[in-house]
Amino acid sequence: MKKLTVPQLVARSQKGEKLTMLTAYDATFGRIADEAGVDMVLVGDSLGQVVQGHENTIPVELGDVIYHTRCVTRAVRSALVVADLPFMSYQASVSQALLASGRALKEGMCEAVKLEGGMETVETVRAIARTGIPVMAHLGLKPQTIHKMGGYRIHGRTASEAEEIITEAKAMEDAGAFSIVLEGVAAETAKEITGAVKIPTIGIGSGPHCSGQVLVIYDLMGLNPEFKPTFLKTYMDGHSLVTKAIKDYINEVKEGKFPTDAHSFHRK
Repeated sequence: MKKLTVPQLVARSQKGEKLTMLTAYDATFGRIADEAGVDMVLVGDSLGQVVQGHENTIPVELGDVIYHTRCVTRAVRSALVVADLPFMSYQASVSQALLASGRALKEGMCEAVKLEGGMETVETVRAIARTGIPVMAHLGLKPQTIHKMGGYRIHGRTASEAEEIITEAKAMEDAGAFSIVLEGVAAETAKEITGAVKIPTIGIGSGPHCSGQVLVIYDLMGLNPEFKPTFLKTYMDGHSLVTKAIKDYINEVKEGKFPTDAHSFHRK
């Protein structure tokens, strides 16, 4: 099974094929997503919430992302693996961003990096891309700036906001980004952005008109029943299924039903 490449993914998108991306943070889910046929696996800084238990993504460190990326890349054989650059691993300087991106590829063994930011990150994207490292941009709702935004909100609802994001998207394309995540962008604005650039847009909470979609794999599986944003569609009640399995295990152990002789080893 051959690895999907950036040029292949861009070509697929330009032919009208919708792209799919899911997050994964370990070898098990990375392998499952890959074997199911997803195009891209994102080792997102969302691991701060769904793996580490933080309220937001800000506490995540570059070493955390590299560790989890290395776990994922050991198992993924086909999908393109993208590593998220966490807060303050690339904002201080272009040199810092280059070193962080290089570590993600060299130590995490991924094929691309993703970073959040608008016009202030254009030159950073340009510098990383010039080194030969594929860059996925991230516009709209940017979780790493949650304190500045004052909360999670939809972007691009006004004409001026829409124009700003479209300008940013074009600048990212010009800087060499191979794709753009559009998070929390009004559907009409996301459609306009997708039509304004030749590189694929990957939506999350940005409507059906993007070139592709991304979801957090735990959210898709319904493992957190308290998380019910409008944009999310759960494809299974994972929380109930896993809870039932654990309860069945507890009951069988307490009742002496597990392990049985079939689950035991014996002397020769």
